[in-house]
This record gives sequence, structure tokens and C-alpha cells, in this order.
Amino acid sequence: MEVVDSCVTPGFGFHPTGEELVGYYLATKVASQKIDLDVIKDVDLYGSEPWDLQDRCRHWHEEQREWYFFSYKDVKCPSGTRTNRATAAGFCKATGRDKPVISSSRVIGLRKTLVFYKGRAPNGRKTDCLMHEYLLQSSEHASSQ
Repeated sequence: MEVVDSCVTPGFGFHPTGEELVGYYLATKVASQKIDLDVIKDVDLYGSEPWDLQDRCRHWHEEQREWYFFSYKDVKCPSGTRTNRATAAGFCKATGRDKPVISSSRVIGLRKTLVFYKGRAPNGRKTDCLMHEYLLQSSEHASSQ
């Protein structure tokens, strides 16, 4: 068994809900406040390949099927709003509908489902790598909904 430095105690399991991820972790991170337990790492998502994220985001010794991390959105051009989701080996493509994240009967964010494709669009090969991207609802969008 590989020894991994960790800030969590043995037996700790991290399985947050979408509401907890957006309402506490992401909101706290965006507000530049300290999160009590360092369980979510900062990574350059599109400077990394999906298969490299596991080792970067591991916190404990148990078998993990989910990894959590913070990453900044990269845009295709400085004046644009289209997200750049390409890596050196492929790209992530949104699939399905965005799902609202609800807290106290109001939308606090969105969850997008992304699938990783090896190669370049439009000829990439779909992989089994699936990712959920959580977005904090901005105040200007909240007032218009």
C-alpha cells in the first residue's frame, strides 16, 4: 500500500452533496475564505490529463472512485464566454442538461456533466471518464431567474 500524506484522520470519508459542494466549499473558495478541512485541492484542470488527477487529489488510503478539486475556468479567447475544456490529449464535452443545485428552495448553482474525449473535436474518441462541474450561481443571474 502506498503511503499518502493526508490532513484527514483514518476512517474519514468525503461524500458531499451538490448543495454542500456549491453552498459551502465553492462559495467559501470564491469568497477567498479559509475552508476548515483541506480536502479539496487546487489543480490546473486543463493543464492535466484525467488520469493524472487521481494522484493529485487523493487524501486517504481507501479505494476512491471520486475525486474533488477546484479549478479556474479557462476561456477560448479573452473577450469570449465560451469555456476552453481542451487538454494536450483531448477535450471535455458537456452532455445532457445542466441540473440546478438547490438550497432552501432557491437555485444556488448548476451541475454540468462532462465526458472526456481523446483526440481533437469533432473526431475524438469517447472515454469512460466522467466529470461533474459545479458552478456557483452569480448574483446577477439569480435576480433574473
